[in-house]
Parts: sequence; C-alpha cells; structure tokens
Amino acid sequence: MLPLAILGFLAEEPLHGYQLKDRITGLTGHVKPVSDGALYPAIARLEAKGLIERRTEPGAGAAPRQVLALTPAGRAELARRLREPTPTEITDRNRYFTILAFLHRLEDPAAQAAVLRRRLDFLDAPGAGFFFDEDGKPVKSEDAPTLFRRGMTQIARATAKAEREWLKAAIAELEEGA
Repeated sequence: MLPLAILGFLAEEPLHGYQLKDRITGLTGHVKPVSDGALYPAIARLEAKGLIERRTEPGAGAAPRQVLALTPAGRAELARRLREPTPTEITDRNRYFTILAFLHRLEDPAAQAAVLRRRLDFLDAPGAGFFFDEDGKPVKSEDAPTLFRRGMTQIARATAKAEREWLKAAIAELEEGA
C-alpha cells in the first residue's frame, strides 16, 4: 500500500521526502511506521515508472531540497488503483483504509460507490470471521475458547456493524448525488 499512499499524498500537493514519510506514518499509525529503507526505494520505483518526478528547489539553508510531485501518468495510475482495488485491498482493513483515505480523488461517485459496495459485500459474506471450527465455520464470539478471543470477536462484530451502517449510508449518498 506504500505506492498508493505515496501517489495519494502527492496528488494533494508536492512534498519533500520527510513530509511524505510523516503523512504516511500518520495514515498507518505507530503500529506500522514507514522506514526510510521502504520509502525511498518505493519512491525510486515510482519515479522510474514516470509516475512521480523529482524537482530541486532552493533550501532554507545553503543546500537545495528535493521535492516530489505527481505526473499526469501518476494521477492516472492513482485513479486506476482506486477504481480497481485488488481483493486483498478490499478485505484487509489496513489496506482498505488506505484506499478509503484517497477515494475522494476518484471523481466519479458511481465508481466510489462501487468500491464501497465491494467492501460491504465482503463484510456481508458468510465466513468473514477471525476464528473457525474444525468444519471451517466461523466461531461465534460467545463460543470462542478464551476471554481474549471472545473480546476480539465482539470488538470485530461491533466494528463491522458500524462499518456496514456507514457504508450503506455513504453508498446511498453517492448514488443520490450521481
């Protein structure tokens, strides 16, 4: 999701590498901070593909500063990735939240609603749980074998319920505006 986050933040404005790192860390949180060893090679790959460009600007001191900006090809790639998220990007909460953070960049409300509908379909699918019994059926929270697994499933159930409600309302609003 790092390339998507880079493209998404650069769609907002050109940034220095350290600014980009701060914004990505803010998005992913302290649980999954972005390292220089991951960020700068990802920037280099996007630059090699012509999706971002590097410009030199005068620095506050004597040294010039490198600013990263999105190219037209980068904007097109961002739109494609937002319009066509992979199944993993829909089902994995952290990856989905990265999609969600930039979905407003996809200008077509019908396309935005289609992405949200895919997430809702995933949440409504049978078997979207944490733990499964010997037959492959999801374990209900009250049947989880430990206090902590019961807690995980109860929290996940409450979160999924709130997310479903939001998704339904957001889809309706997008469809009404389309």
